[in-house]
Amino acid sequence: MKAAVLREQNTPLEIEEVQVSKPGPREVLVRPVAAGVCHSDLHFLDGSYPYMLPTILGHESAGIVEEVGSDVTYVSKGDHVITCLSAFCGHCDKCLTGHLALCQSPEVSREADQEPRLHQNSQPIHQFLNLSSFAELMLIHEHALVKVRKDMPMDRAALIGCSTTTGVGAVFHTAKVEPGSKVAVIGCGGVGLAAINGAAIAGAGQIIAVDMVDSKLEIAKALGATHTVNASSGNVVGEIIEMTQGGCDYTFEAIGLKATAEQSFQMLGAGGTATVIGMIPVGTMVELHGVDFLAEKKIQGSNMGSNRFRIDMPRFIEFYLAGKLHLDEMISKHIKLEEVNDALEALKSGKEARHIIMFDS
Repeated sequence: MKAAVLREQNTPLEIEEVQVSKPGPREVLVRPVAAGVCHSDLHFLDGSYPYMLPTILGHESAGIVEEVGSDVTYVSKGDHVITCLSAFCGHCDKCLTGHLALCQSPEVSREADQEPRLHQNSQPIHQFLNLSSFAELMLIHEHALVKVRKDMPMDRAALIGCSTTTGVGAVFHTAKVEPGSKVAVIGCGGVGLAAINGAAIAGAGQIIAVDMVDSKLEIAKALGATHTVNASSGNVVGEIIEMTQGGCDYTFEAIGLKATAEQSFQMLGAGGTATVIGMIPVGTMVELHGVDFLAEKKIQGSNMGSNRFRIDMPRFIEFYLAGKLHLDEMISKHIKLEEVNDALEALKSGKEARHIIMFDS
């Protein structure tokens, strides 16, 4: 099969022939139909987050089941599925207390003495986040996918695999936004736009979108933002404090920068909660003004929207089909696998939301 292989950080992905193993007892072979190119892939490509190399990037995809292992009963050949990096074991402390997105069990991967799922000329290719979706086939644990209805468009379904679940989930599950509340979202990429859409579905009264690109702020308005702020204008924190008459109830940082994480906390009113969704580079320290904690302001992280993806993703599909979740506006362009490096470069510019790789049927 063809795959986009990362062999060295800060170098283009190389389209190569790679071999994939046969499914083990609890594994599923999936033929991707669509895969989103996410900003998180860029973090691993540029070294902000170290990873074992060589690897095949990609973690936001939807496809069709090609083959199942002997113990798999949840899906069958021909089923439509969305994949998810939040692979769960189902019986560790995190899973049993309802925090499946935090499961770190090694059993969803193959053991070191087993044949690797991906290899090339007898050399292992490391699987990226239990998925590696920039490839014509994916061999994954059965707990890394969810079966979905077949009338859902695959390119839209792929978005639910990461950006939608991360952004909407952070609103619903991590922060638990209340109806009528004041919300600000910093960063209007795929995840930030999903958070804006989620805040609208949750019934937030004031939803402020913050970005430095006017075209993305226009998309934010179409997804539910009631107000927009172009951060290049200067004092964005002051503008939002004034706009909300004292600060936000909830803020969401969806970029992954020290400065914007700190701003998300500074924008809060008394008792407010800041949720950092963006992937702040390893080694970066975030500084906060200690006296603000006397006003019971809080800051927290969110991993993949604190999801329960086998429950959440089918619900998000229903939201989309009912016209509540706006995925059409999130897609900037459809591309082929060979154009993946162009899509990654486009992400660096910050001017586009999502490029979707469409694989030949």
